[in-house]
Amino acid sequence: MDIKAYGVIGAGQMGNGIAQVAAMSGLKVIMNDIKAEFVQNGLNTITKNLARSVEKGKMTAEEKDAVLARICPSTALKDMASADFVVEAATENETLKFQIFKQLDEICPAHAILATNTSSIPIGRIAAQTQRADKVIGMHFMNPVPVMKLVEVIRGIATSDETFKTTWDLSIKFGKTPALANDYPGFIANRILLPMINEAVFCLYHGVGTREDIDTVMKLGMNHPMGPLALADLIGLDTCLAIMETLYNGFKDSKYRPCPLLRKYVEAGWLGRKTGRGFFEY
Repeated sequence: MDIKAYGVIGAGQMGNGIAQVAAMSGLKVIMNDIKAEFVQNGLNTITKNLARSVEKGKMTAEEKDAVLARICPSTALKDMASADFVVEAATENETLKFQIFKQLDEICPAHAILATNTSSIPIGRIAAQTQRADKVIGMHFMNPVPVMKLVEVIRGIATSDETFKTTWDLSIKFGKTPALANDYPGFIANRILLPMINEAVFCLYHGVGTREDIDTVMKLGMNHPMGPLALADLIGLDTCLAIMETLYNGFKDSKYRPCPLLRKYVEAGWLGRKTGRGFFEY
């Protein structure tokens, strides 16, 4: 399928990154969010990222302007009526995602593929909200999107071969390396990553080590570029908790039980970098 217009639902941390790489690949991008200020914040982030690339000599000022010109701001979901492919990058909330997909199914043309950037929610459950389950797929980007090379492509039970191939090829067009995951809670990336982060939180909770020492052990002992607690702050502790709850509810296995300290921080509004405080202060 020839994709010319690419829609992104959500202009936040993940959404604006996805919009940027899509526009850099030459596609027209419709970047949507519920408020104009959210869309503008997303555009501001993209502009800063591109300006940094110009300063480093990675692109020209003309190329930067061309990328920005391909991004159309939107606050109305009906704007997705002109999209050939839409990726949803809203908050990791099942009810919200279901609502978005029901609306997109009514708005988008029959040929359009509907993808989700969900970190953990089963694709089949999302696809069931639509009348086009064969055209629903997971397209899970990593944070920060413009830098990280991986895209996890997740097939639902009803996802067609054509939908899969289009999504796989699109990931490559974006300069990413796709990896196939089957539709289980957490897929590959977060089924491995989040229990590790959760165990690091348990180490802090049980007093096994300080936040600094826990992250130092993982950085210097396991050669991780960032410690698990700092990474949790970057991801967002609310997102980490949502993924752990999806894993726990999906498998009913106690090894996926969210650490009480993680839940306590989220309830206190300490969500990480985006609120200025998580396991570390920012």
